[in-house]
Amino acid sequence: MAAVLRGSRYLGGTCFKHVDFAFVSTRSMASKTPVGFIGLGNMGNPMAKNLLQHGYPVIATDVFPESCKEVQELGAQIVDNPAEVAEKADRIVTMLPSSPNVIDAYTGPNGILKKVKKGSLLIDSSTIDPAVSKDMAAAAEKMGAVFMDAPVSGGVGAASSGKLTFMVGGAEAEFTAAKELLTCMGANVVYCGQVGTGQAAKICNNMLLAIGMIGTSETMNLGVRLGLDPKLLAKILNMSSGRCWSSDTYNPVPGVMEGVPSGNNYQGGFGTQLMAKDLGLAQNTATNTKTPVPLGSLAHQIYRMMCARGYANKDFSSVFQFLREEEGGQ
Repeated sequence: MAAVLRGSRYLGGTCFKHVDFAFVSTRSMASKTPVGFIGLGNMGNPMAKNLLQHGYPVIATDVFPESCKEVQELGAQIVDNPAEVAEKADRIVTMLPSSPNVIDAYTGPNGILKKVKKGSLLIDSSTIDPAVSKDMAAAAEKMGAVFMDAPVSGGVGAASSGKLTFMVGGAEAEFTAAKELLTCMGANVVYCGQVGTGQAAKICNNMLLAIGMIGTSETMNLGVRLGLDPKLLAKILNMSSGRCWSSDTYNPVPGVMEGVPSGNNYQGGFGTQLMAKDLGLAQNTATNTKTPVPLGSLAHQIYRMMCARGYANKDFSSVFQFLREEEGGQ
């Protein structure tokens, strides 16, 4: 599965010394061995279910025990903490809300690295600071394990249908091993480069997503105020040059589409608080690289205001409702 790799590897410009990856090469001969899964929230739950559906025994944990019930009923083994997962599985996927959660899951008192087996493959699908991914990779390498960042795009719908896009950063020799698992949960698995580049791609994508959702919401709101039927306007946009994912797949206007959060009082989906967090990551990296992102900065401000106005736990497409209320449209 993964090539036997000896010698130095570079993570973010830092050289880490010789690690024997001979253990990793045996993964291809045991493709249905248990897979650990840490984090069973809106995204992690359906991802773990897809691994089970593909025949992988899953050993899982979550800080909220109630989040484990569904996968347990489908056959997953539930344990108390990440260290116990690492003790029982040498391939682990983590899907957590933020950088501090990832740091704790890997390096905390009951973290993965307390019990990790030499040669384990650790795949983090959280969206976090690329610098944290590099730190986790360095810590894992000291324990003889392999860490890769593999954040996702596509939302809860794609997670449920197994059509996520994974953006993978890490040692290229390990990509095939990671892809074996990720293709059970996604339609697209793209190698981006060294550790941290998967996060870089995800941060860029989510900044554009936020900007696009705000633009779609403003446009739909304006059209409604001008007397256009929202379904008709969406239809026109989606056959015209203004078409985008936020207009044709995830429309923010209630009643325009079925099966999206806007049709369910903006429940489920991708939370406004998480979008604000991702935009904060984009702002930090833009500052560090001296990259001008005026629209990204404005989007960050808007989503932070939404969090302060009671939208934190609503889907990020609720920016349409936020704009309507801000302008006295309701």
